[in-house]
Amino acid sequence: MTNHWGGERAEPVAVGPPRRRMTRAERIRAARNRRKRRVAGGLAVGLLIVVVIGAVFLGSKLWHSLFGGNDFTGEGVADVVIQVHDGDSTTAIGKTLQEHNIVATASVFVDAAEGNDAISAIQPGFYKMRTEIPAANAVARLSDPKNRVGKLTIPEGRQLDDVRDVKTNAVTEGILTLISRATCVDLDGERHCVSADALKNVAATAAPASLGVADWALGPVQAMGDDHRRLEGLIAAGTWNIDPSAQPQEILTNLISTSATQYANGGLLETAAAMDMSPYEILIVGSLVQRESTPEDFSKVARVIYNRLAENRTLEFDSTVNYPLDRIEVATTDADRAQHNDWNTYVRPGLPATPICSPSTAALTAAENPAPGDWLYFVTIDMQGTTLFTRDYPQHLANIELARRNGVLDSAR
Repeated sequence: MTNHWGGERAEPVAVGPPRRRMTRAERIRAARNRRKRRVAGGLAVGLLIVVVIGAVFLGSKLWHSLFGGNDFTGEGVADVVIQVHDGDSTTAIGKTLQEHNIVATASVFVDAAEGNDAISAIQPGFYKMRTEIPAANAVARLSDPKNRVGKLTIPEGRQLDDVRDVKTNAVTEGILTLISRATCVDLDGERHCVSADALKNVAATAAPASLGVADWALGPVQAMGDDHRRLEGLIAAGTWNIDPSAQPQEILTNLISTSATQYANGGLLETAAAMDMSPYEILIVGSLVQRESTPEDFSKVARVIYNRLAENRTLEFDSTVNYPLDRIEVATTDADRAQHNDWNTYVRPGLPATPICSPSTAALTAAENPAPGDWLYFVTIDMQGTTLFTRDYPQHLANIELARRNGVLDSAR
């Protein structure tokens, strides 16, 4: 080959085997492979980005949980009820608050509560809080007794139903009403309560075993059929914590089962066995002692009960006449005392079918440890509560006359 300068140009030197021209199918496959490599590379980069973002997020969450993190601001979003359990530490309370989205993190609550003596004095129970509030606000709310909800106090001697005093018309709220009141809570401007009627319905219709009734009370309770009074005495007097958001059956079950444990821990089962009685019978005796006397005479009244039962005498207690009538009256009428029902011990031999109230620990102790004595009768003779005991019936009649003269047995009807 000759170039334009008139000289010959050297041919390029071939390196390697001669190049073969690609077919059309091979060119298509090559193009596809290049696209796959680009897509795979893109996915790898995307996955790496996701991993990095996740690591940053988790690291941030870990950092916040360990070292305080961000705090909520503002007045919160919605009302909510949380529970503080017996023995909860500040950290445990903080975790509960975080789980309910009340505080941003448990640690920020712990920091806010540091040095606050009120937090360490918080009682187990239920508290009304708000979601998404500053930790300092959460500390203040928990420390304020007004935010505690679901606290139930059952006075000694109270029965399930409300009762009316015949002389004064004053109404004493029963246990079902007290439970209903304890469930009331205002959430975001709306009041929520479990009604006493709903509780009474469950008391009458739910299977006793499903209500936590102890084995030693199942028989007598089942024998009462669908009368809600079958649960009388099975909810112990004392202070309880009620979950305002719980259903009626759950509320009653918790109270009854916990009360059964309390009775057992107090030695009721062992004492009943030693006395050759059932625990349920001891509970009934305790309720009669509670309603028929004052604490200083509890053990004497218990002895009267056992003495009368031993001689197959009817107990003839006005408290058992008043019980199904839901009233309080010292001097019952002849017509009332003649009524035939499951409780009236003027016509019913032995003990009433159920307890007639929730007895105090002192009344139960008296039922388990009656005073020594041969008394068969007693009567309160004055407004100060002085009670005279005797075995002699003529003496008892004289004591009754003294009580009448002092106005104790005056009827309002």
